[in-house]
Amino acid sequence: MKASSLTSSTRRILAGVAVAGILSLAALLPVQADDSTNAPDATPPAPKKKISGVELYAIHCNRCHPERYPVEFNESQWKTIMLHMKVRANIPAEQAKEIMKYLQEEAGY
Repeated sequence: MKASSLTSSTRRILAGVAVAGILSLAALLPVQADDSTNAPDATPPAPKKKISGVELYAIHCNRCHPERYPVEFNESQWKTIMLHMKVRANIPAEQAKEIMKYLQEEAGY
């Protein structure tokens, strides 16, 4: 009677160890996310707001010195100033173009 009880007990222990081992191995397998379930709920990213030349001028040109009025220089002078400041202030090319457009439109004499 004790011999059959011991065998049954041993079988249960071995079965438990086997199940635990299988579950441990299954946990190590890579799981791929199913993107199709997220597709209907996904919202498109908001479009980036384009910053105007006047806003960019205020952002970049006030960092190191008081900003100058656009009418203080003519178009040619602003072009020279912007070539210098684009490099010195590390202004991205597209932003420098927007600033230059603003300054030339508002330039004086």
